Amino acid sequence: MPQEFTSLQQMLDHIGREAASQERVTLDLVIRAVGRRSFAPLLLLVGLILFSPLSGIPGVPTIMAILVLLVAVQLLLGRQYFWLPQWLLRRSISEKSLQRALHFLQRPAQWSDRWLRPRFRLLVHRTGTYLIAAICVVIALALPVMEVVPFSASLAGVALTAFGLALVAHDGLLAIIAFVLTGLTAGLILFSLLSGYFAA
Repeated sequence: MPQEFTSLQQMLDHIGREAASQERVTLDLVIRAVGRRSFAPLLLLVGLILFSPLSGIPGVPTIMAILVLLVAVQLLLGRQYFWLPQWLLRRSISEKSLQRALHFLQRPAQWSDRWLRPRFRLLVHRTGTYLIAAICVVIALALPVMEVVPFSASLAGVALTAFGLALVAHDGLLAIIAFVLTGLTAGLILFSLLSGYFAA
């Protein structure tokens, strides 16, 4: 059953327990574990996947882009329950791959949970949430390009994770950091594309 998370460690542990008995873990199972009614944990989930070794699997950044785009647009339209297509929900990875990714994320989760606390709440409530959703739409549209720009998908994953954590922990300072990371990601993509253009 989905639950309300107050820390990153909580969410990772819950996903691990839900997936433990499965040979293949579908995106549907993971999304049901974090809840389909809340934008914050879904955004956090996508960010973690992009930051983890799973982002190296071909096509994963593009799948995550579609997920972010669908959820963020529906949030901006005021929907309370996010609809996702079955072909997307049926995508799966092995349980071992998922557990390896969760293990990889344990130490960063422990560190971030000690640092997070509610502050600058104006940035993570109502208007702030819609601004974050709008930026996530832009990130989602750029993610397919990031598959060919080294490290950009991981950097975008850090930004999305930071946005998700900011919303979960009501931490506006982290939202500011996420805005900066988004700008850095955009700069990296632009620099890489321009370098390739002039090199050609």
